[in-house]
Amino acid sequence: MFTRTRGWRHDSIPQAVDTLRALAAQVGLDVVHSEDPGLFEDATLARFDAVVFANTTGEVLDATQQAAFQRYIAGGGGFMGVHSAADTHKQWPWYGDLVGAWFKNHPPGLQTAPVRFESGRGPGGLQRWQVTDELYNYRRNPRPAVEVIATVDESGYAGGTMGSDHPIAWCHAAAGGRAWYTGLGHDPALYSDPVFREHLLRGLRYATGRSDDC
Repeated sequence: MFTRTRGWRHDSIPQAVDTLRALAAQVGLDVVHSEDPGLFEDATLARFDAVVFANTTGEVLDATQQAAFQRYIAGGGGFMGVHSAADTHKQWPWYGDLVGAWFKNHPPGLQTAPVRFESGRGPGGLQRWQVTDELYNYRRNPRPAVEVIATVDESGYAGGTMGSDHPIAWCHAAAGGRAWYTGLGHDPALYSDPVFREHLLRGLRYATGRSDDC
């Protein structure tokens, strides 16, 4: 679990780390949390089923580390991105394709809006969920390249710019491996929400190859 920031640093990083560690333990996964980019080398990455970028920002890996990460994913590694993982390495096309879409902007503050889960992808079969969080707009709609897990209903809040189809979470086979991303996770309080926790758990299972259902 990688939480290095070279830009905005989210107050929710400690909650993200604690939550993901607890969820991982539920499915028998061990977690190494670090902000050391030196771990991104072939022998070290080979130890891991997946790499989680939890609220990373900015340029967090150098060129050598980027190349090692690409080899890791090409060899079947998994990736999970939480919230500002989409506001990371915005000049690295490969990474943008791995995440699925880059952050563009967001309305000020927190928004409360309906989230709609795509068929079968909501925790416990849930289809609609009211969420309060910072809601990202993205540079592109990722739907053509990914399997969308959930969308946010822009009619329920002010400041959405993506229109009637606004994905907020998705997964896909990516560059030889697999990737899962959620745009939620800005607000520390959200990590106590059982729906969000189950959403993250599905991401962990998918990214680590424990499940093919994201």
